[in-house]
Amino acid sequence: MANESKIQELTLEDVMGDRFGRYSKSIIQERALPDVRDGLKPVQRRILFAMNKDGNTYDKGFRKSAKSVGNVMGNFHPHGDSSIYEALVRMSQDWKLRAPLVEMHGNNGSMDGDPPAAMRYTEARLSKIAGLMLQDIDKKTVEMVLNFDDTEYEPTVLPAKIPNLLVNGATGISAGYATDIPPHNLSEVIDGLTYLIDHRDATLEKLMEFVPAPDFPTGGIIQGAAGIKKAYETGRGRIVVRAKTSIETLKGGKSQINVSEIPYEVNKAQLVKRIDELRIMKKVEGIAEVRDETDRNGLSIAIELKREANAQGILNYLFKNTDLQINYNFNMVAIDHKRPERIGLKRFMEAYLDFQKEIVTKRTQFDLQKAQDRLHIVAGLIKALSILDQVIATIRASKNRKDAKQNLVDQYEFSPEQAEAIVTLQLYRLTNTDVTELESEQAKLEKDIARFKGILGSDRKLANVIKKEMLQVKKEFGDPRRTTVEDEVQELKIDTEVLVPDEDVVVLVSHDGYIKRSSTRSYSASDTDDNGLKEDDYPIFLDKSNTLAHLFLFTNKGHLIYRPVYELTDSRWKDTGEHISQTIGLDSDEQIIKAMSFDNLKSAGTFLMATNDGYIKQTAFKDYLPGRNYKKHPSVYIKLKTDESFVTNIMYYEPQSKDETVLLMSHNGLALRFDLAEVPVNGARTAGVKSMDLRGNDQVVDLMLCTSDDNIALITTRGAYKEMKAEEVPVTSRARKGVLILRELKSNPHRVSDFITYPSSFEGALEIITDRPIVQDILTTDHPLGSRYSNGSFVIDTETVGNPVMLRQKLLQLVV
Repeated sequence: MANESKIQELTLEDVMGDRFGRYSKSIIQERALPDVRDGLKPVQRRILFAMNKDGNTYDKGFRKSAKSVGNVMGNFHPHGDSSIYEALVRMSQDWKLRAPLVEMHGNNGSMDGDPPAAMRYTEARLSKIAGLMLQDIDKKTVEMVLNFDDTEYEPTVLPAKIPNLLVNGATGISAGYATDIPPHNLSEVIDGLTYLIDHRDATLEKLMEFVPAPDFPTGGIIQGAAGIKKAYETGRGRIVVRAKTSIETLKGGKSQINVSEIPYEVNKAQLVKRIDELRIMKKVEGIAEVRDETDRNGLSIAIELKREANAQGILNYLFKNTDLQINYNFNMVAIDHKRPERIGLKRFMEAYLDFQKEIVTKRTQFDLQKAQDRLHIVAGLIKALSILDQVIATIRASKNRKDAKQNLVDQYEFSPEQAEAIVTLQLYRLTNTDVTELESEQAKLEKDIARFKGILGSDRKLANVIKKEMLQVKKEFGDPRRTTVEDEVQELKIDTEVLVPDEDVVVLVSHDGYIKRSSTRSYSASDTDDNGLKEDDYPIFLDKSNTLAHLFLFTNKGHLIYRPVYELTDSRWKDTGEHISQTIGLDSDEQIIKAMSFDNLKSAGTFLMATNDGYIKQTAFKDYLPGRNYKKHPSVYIKLKTDESFVTNIMYYEPQSKDETVLLMSHNGLALRFDLAEVPVNGARTAGVKSMDLRGNDQVVDLMLCTSDDNIALITTRGAYKEMKAEEVPVTSRARKGVLILRELKSNPHRVSDFITYPSSFEGALEIITDRPIVQDILTTDHPLGSRYSNGSFVIDTETVGNPVMLRQKLLQLVV
């Protein structure tokens, strides 16, 4: 029954909450976060204290790292030796700490991410500046507590005569908290502290005149004054850190990017590898070779460029896509009064000065007490020497040491401490010379005591002591700033020419939606008709282009798909290519009806388009420039009136000297021609204006631009082909019915499938494409010009090859 009464019924939530709370408190305060006063985590503090206690200091020889790690683990830090050694190594790495606290012989790692040698191979000792972290620790300046097994005492904080938290920074992750404090310049921080001593109400802006930004041990360039100020004000902020680079001109029109400093905590080997991968994968064009030329003289990465490469453009690309430029995020969290707090610059400085005031006060109190104790002894010795014969007689008459001390106290009113000093006095000290020395020492002690009391009694004198000591630290250990500061973050603009090799290619877009680009070499080595398309597919665009060109694809549903040519699938000419549906979803009945290629996106022309239900629109090229989501979503280039409406054709137009007119034809054989100026220029998401007065179920079949000197060729639904002069269709006004261009038959009349205009001087071949599809060539010179009322001559047997759906100029074989 007694055992049963000890059983407690607790909910799992309460137990887990309590246990995790204790665990979190432990790792926050005792493992992962630095103290705001000395800027050290417990493991770092214990390493420095243990090495100092063992005499492993800068003025003595190096000792095996394993010995130091063993002492720390056995006496103060009951954790794994690997974590202790890692902390020891980090404090010795001059590319991570602005002022390394440990000197190490042997391999202590590298900027390339190489691991350090095992602790049995390396040797370590405290650096000279680390001595300042421990200075006066033996003068009761900090609280000492028992270690984990109550066998020794260890400090809860080090005296820290240097502002270590800012100078060396800190990183750490605990339960619910993380910290990322960058390193700073020792001289700048001390200048700020000394100013704050005299001006405790100083503003952050004033302090930032002394501490303008972090100062990374690896140098580099900091950009973003606003981010720095926010970080110093709130403890959180973001800055841009980029490598220090220069562009060198080489022989033969070549150039080279030299990197002499890289951002803080960037792995140099991984950086070089990443840049070389971009070269190999041709993500950026123009890099010939990447070399790591780092040696004992300093860091150096050489990026050799090809002849006439855009050096600045390539450098901008590397800044944006590699760790040559990084974002550094401040998260200045430290233990302040045993609580994790996010602190700003001024709060840290205030906390450090308050701590130093406490340290100097305790040290002065210790020195005062020591001086007073010594003065008391010196006064007793001087008194004893003045009555030396009586003292000697008394001692000789005493039974033993204890009796002699008591007799001196009783007979001459010496204190017990003075009596102890007298009986231990060596005979050679009983000379006039030593009396003089004691009197000199007495005078000095009285002077020191007065000074100590003056410091303890005056805040001004105390502040002056702190200031004087900090300026001495600056004089001995201060060095120039390594990191350059720039107020504004440079906007990185990447030219397409940098990313893409300037290469001539052949681009194909098929009726069924397949797109590809092929090298001119692959195209030339293959049969033109062996283009990889299915038997029932055919090209609607085939032309020589360039990787820097831009492809516009227009669908019959009013959608515009944009693709830079270099983004098209690079295929052999015999391969099918990529289907547009792999990146953009289209309706089941949606088709690409027109493809156009442009050398740049600065064209000044307009697009002219017509729909089957009698609307026409003109829109400026600039209104169709691609947006940021062009890869996944098409844009709308015309608003359709109904779900059954579709675009019949779209053309690009640039104003020319010749007077061009708009020509429309309807399915029932009506043609309308009017001035292009009658079509207003509207925005992308508009439907346009009325183009043709359609009657019944009639609809527009196509749109063309022409002059009066041009010819017209048309193909009818029955397979009849006809050519006529464009001037046969008179120029009237928009939105009219038009004139008849076919002779109406009572039975099985001809209807227009498609038409095309061409210069009267043209003597090439046209292509008639049927719905099978079958392509049939036809020469314009084989057919005479007919009248407006003729129906032409039959050129296609619709029963055997299908109904005509398109008439176009032949896609001629390219000469490449």
